Amino acid sequence: MKFLGNILWLLLGGIITAIEYLVASIGLMITIIGIPFGLQTLKLAILALWPFGSTVTDGGNAGGCLSVIMNIIWILIGGIWISLTHLIFGLFLCITIIGIPFGMQHFKMAALALAPFGKNISQ
Repeated sequence: MKFLGNILWLLLGGIITAIEYLVASIGLMITIIGIPFGLQTLKLAILALWPFGSTVTDGGNAGGCLSVIMNIIWILIGGIWISLTHLIFGLFLCITIIGIPFGMQHFKMAALALAPFGKNISQ
């Protein structure tokens, strides 16, 4: 069932979302300062490709000082808008019964997009 959900996800916009995150990641990695932020958008691209069956967990350094500072910077430079976008898509998809599984995946992506530093994605 997860495989079918992921295929439908890709066909209905997941591949476009992943490409957008990949392009943003490449753009951020052009500068040395943007590399850590580019790595976080790669996490979002990976999750956008195959969200069903993937889990987002806290890494060993999730509560560390550097992760907290980087998450605050991330939120201020655009993470809040990425998270709100996924939250709104999730709410719209959850209006119908058929869209609920896809809405739940957007909620998972919204949580990661809000504070990606110190988080890991596992299959």
